[in-house]
Amino acid sequence: MANENDDILSEITFDDRGLVTAVAQQHDTGEVLMTAWMNAEAVRETLTSQRVCYWSRSRGKLWRKGETSGQVQILKEFRVDCDGDTLLLLVDQTGVACHTGRRTCFFRAARDGKLETIEDVLVDPNALYGKK
Repeated sequence: MANENDDILSEITFDDRGLVTAVAQQHDTGEVLMTAWMNAEAVRETLTSQRVCYWSRSRGKLWRKGETSGQVQILKEFRVDCDGDTLLLLVDQTGVACHTGRRTCFFRAARDGKLETIEDVLVDPNALYGKK
C-alpha cells in the first residue's frame, strides 16, 4: 500500500544504517536548534502528524521530540537538500531544544582557542525529565 509521502521518501538518501541527518531550525527567527537523525518511519510520522519525530540511536527507537520533556517541535516546513542527504526542519519549538536545558544545542563557541559557553541554562534538565 502506497503512502502519501512515498514520493518525498524516494528523494531522501538514507545512509547504510537507514538514517539521514536532520537539522531543526526555528521557523521565524532562523535560530539553529539541534541536529538529530531520522529514519523513514520518523520522516513519515513527522510529515503525517506535523509533530517532529526522530530516530534515537542510543535508545534504538523512535523519539518524539518532547514526549518526556514537553519541549515539542511542530513542523512548519520540511526541506531536503540538493543531494537528498540532509533534512532541514523549520519548526516551532516549545521551550528549550537541548537536553541540557538550553534553547539550542549549539551553546558553545570557539573563542581564543577554547570553547566558551555562550548560552545560559533556561530550565533545569532534571525538571525537564522528572529526575531528582
